[in-house]
Amino acid sequence: MLFLKLSLVVIVILALTGSFWWTISISTSSRGHIFRGYRRLQEQLVSDLWDIGELSLGPSRLKEIEFCSEEFENYIPCFNVSENVALGYSDGNEYDRLCGHGSRKSCLVLPPVNYKIPLRWPTGKEVIWVANVKITGQEVFSSGSLTKRMMMLEEDQISFRSASLMFDGVEDYSHQIAEMIGLRNESNLIQAGVRTILDIGCGYGSFGAHLFSKQLLTMCIANYESSGSQVQLTLERGLPAMIGSFNSKQLPYPSLSFDMLHCARCGVDWDKKDGIFLIEADRVLKPGGYFVWTSPLTNVHTFLRDKEKQKRWNFVRDFAENLCWELISQQDETVVWKKTNKKSCYSSRKPGSFPPICSKGQDVESPYYRPLQNCIGGTNSRQWVPIEERATWPFRSNLNKNELELYGLHSEELVVDTANYKTAVRNYWSLLSPLIFSDHPKRPGDEDPSPPYNMFRNVLDMNARYGGFNAALLEAGKSVWVMNVVPTTGPNYLPLVLDRGYIAVFHNWCEAFPTYPRTYDMVHADGLLSLETSQYRRCTMLDLLTEIDRLLRPEGWVIIHDKAPLIESARALTVQLKWDARVVEIESNSDERLLICQKPFFKRQATS
Repeated sequence: MLFLKLSLVVIVILALTGSFWWTISISTSSRGHIFRGYRRLQEQLVSDLWDIGELSLGPSRLKEIEFCSEEFENYIPCFNVSENVALGYSDGNEYDRLCGHGSRKSCLVLPPVNYKIPLRWPTGKEVIWVANVKITGQEVFSSGSLTKRMMMLEEDQISFRSASLMFDGVEDYSHQIAEMIGLRNESNLIQAGVRTILDIGCGYGSFGAHLFSKQLLTMCIANYESSGSQVQLTLERGLPAMIGSFNSKQLPYPSLSFDMLHCARCGVDWDKKDGIFLIEADRVLKPGGYFVWTSPLTNVHTFLRDKEKQKRWNFVRDFAENLCWELISQQDETVVWKKTNKKSCYSSRKPGSFPPICSKGQDVESPYYRPLQNCIGGTNSRQWVPIEERATWPFRSNLNKNELELYGLHSEELVVDTANYKTAVRNYWSLLSPLIFSDHPKRPGDEDPSPPYNMFRNVLDMNARYGGFNAALLEAGKSVWVMNVVPTTGPNYLPLVLDRGYIAVFHNWCEAFPTYPRTYDMVHADGLLSLETSQYRRCTMLDLLTEIDRLLRPEGWVIIHDKAPLIESARALTVQLKWDARVVEIESNSDERLLICQKPFFKRQATS
């Protein structure tokens, strides 16, 4: 093997040296034509070297990857609270995301012993299998946020549709918020410019589940929890969620991302650390957007009897005013602020007011887990457009010419992108039929529906570009939500995707995605392998595919669209992952292929 490695190195050096002298000997008139062919050879060389790198790691990498032990059923790389505590992290920072060397496990995560395929949407929104999530009976019935108390444990299921007064409270609560804003009910929030909501510490997603029927898209974020996770249960219900924390780092969203922020007893102490959490909330809130806070701290009758609570409330109220938030209503335990839609508000504050405006160097449009900033961000952004001045949903998804110019795009580019993905979605759905996998074992359980109806609800687009795949799925009438990911290694169209009214996030795919295993029913990667091979990689293709396996639910699907050599490399690696896989040729493009994969349902044997 050592001799093979040395031989390959010598061959590559000789090839590149000869190529260099051959290139400079070509006449100037013919170089343009030769260059295109030479670039294709270079791309092939990169792909071949990637394969060689995989092979040179030895026979151990050629065999099937082993399954992880039972303790890793809910394993999330980069989130290890006990290890962080041992390293000296405290004051909430132990829940932070730390992606160091060796944070990944080179094994495949198996589901729990009694795991079952989730119920189809929309039934799965209200009922989940208790074995699919890590939660104790005590956690089901424990006190906590409003939505956490809306669960009933029924044998092997958790129900969120009880007939209790508490369940009715979500509708009443949402109605109250709308009225406090000055609207008739929550159905009118869209007319007020609200489409996307960041729900901080969302309980188990019942607020977002209710608003989903009103065409409002709610993104749940909460700290990592080893058991009783808000994020895991929300995702299991088929609702958008990811692990996210205000403790010490900025969220992986651009400035001015959401139309509303919501915190109902979310566990964030907004008055702590000199208001830095409120500054981060302000950064991701669009101009004219709403901040809704429900807490005993805001109840007038409570803090009149408790001077400490009154002091804390006064701090938040005064700080919000310095952020140019207008307190528009306060009822019972709920307060609603509206962020200014005019930049002139900041200059009209008293001299020396805190927090100051961020400098251009501090005001990074799309930060990636940077330390929290003690200054007001977003004021330098080209996307400073009040929510009232934007088109309402669903017209918002089709940005006009002037809006596209903010991102350096022409309307024709978006039209072509949308048309391409409409065609792709039609083709995907025709391919995802039992016929393409007719020579593979049938799915276990007669009660399970056949593909392509097997629970396409949670979809991950690993290289979202303009959000065209998301748009095409919605236009095709698919009952899905899409986590649009803009890789840190590619062009940054993250603000554009968010402005279209979709959920989107920044991510480095050489690191683990901040979510629990078995999150997504479908993973889509268009051009991601080409993007990653064009960069200096800290990870291999196998690392990337192993992470996809962790994120994918049993019997979930993977669709990879890329150049033929890269698809063939990925196809070879699917054997190690135990996936069922097929390569599909694309009639309109002989240089590209589709790789369609399905993750089998491997069950862990119960121990006696």
